[in-house]
Amino acid sequence: MSVTTPVVREKQEIGSLVADFSLPLISGEGQRALADFLQSKRGAVVVFWSTLCSHCVRYDDYLNSFAARYPELGLVAVASRHGETAGEIAASAVERGLAFPIVHDPPGAVARQWYTQQTPRAFLIDAERKLLYRGAIDNFKLPDDSEYVMYLEPAIASFLAGEPIARSETASFGCAIQSVYYILPKPL
Repeated sequence: MSVTTPVVREKQEIGSLVADFSLPLISGEGQRALADFLQSKRGAVVVFWSTLCSHCVRYDDYLNSFAARYPELGLVAVASRHGETAGEIAASAVERGLAFPIVHDPPGAVARQWYTQQTPRAFLIDAERKLLYRGAIDNFKLPDDSEYVMYLEPAIASFLAGEPIARSETASFGCAIQSVYYILPKPL
């Protein structure tokens, strides 16, 4: 008798379909499915994001201007960080003038399905939800730094031009979505 060990994936494969989701918008306008962000679009960028993560703050302007730069792509930020409430996220969005759609994944279930452990982490998908790019937006240098490298932008440009994406995955950095430090009791 032979026993087959099930295959356990640690991440989606580039070219495979990503999991669909339906999550509440922090604006209070109800649930939105991933399909809603793909409707009439060539694809979408999904960014796992946190209002509390200082790394994410750096991309406020980039994400705010995304729809104007890429009208053929959808964009959604998924707030999955443990302990972030919809109220905190909504208040921060107003305070920071965030105009891009943000959905709330309070238990981090979608983050786990998408094998995401930190924010920010970007995914470029086509209209059928096929994963084209996964990783960082850039190398977290400032654009005027001589070592600055964009990662997401060249992937988008190649996709929209119908060309193969040269670098379909990069390492991410940022804030943990789930950490023991988020659940430890507060000091007295």
